[in-house]
Amino acid sequence: MEPKDYTVIKIEGEYAYLREDGDISGNDVFIAMALLPPGVDVGSRVHCEMLCYTLIE
Repeated sequence: MEPKDYTVIKIEGEYAYLREDGDISGNDVFIAMALLPPGVDVGSRVHCEMLCYTLIE
């Protein structure tokens, strides 16, 4: 799995919708908040590598 950067576009309860940076197709990723780093909110950018998510400052 190749590394990718995402932007959190929506949070619904314990799940977040992520959109890959540069993707305009609307194919969003649906992921549990427990897998994301602390402090993630709508508009946050995260980096995913080998299913490990880190916050992009």
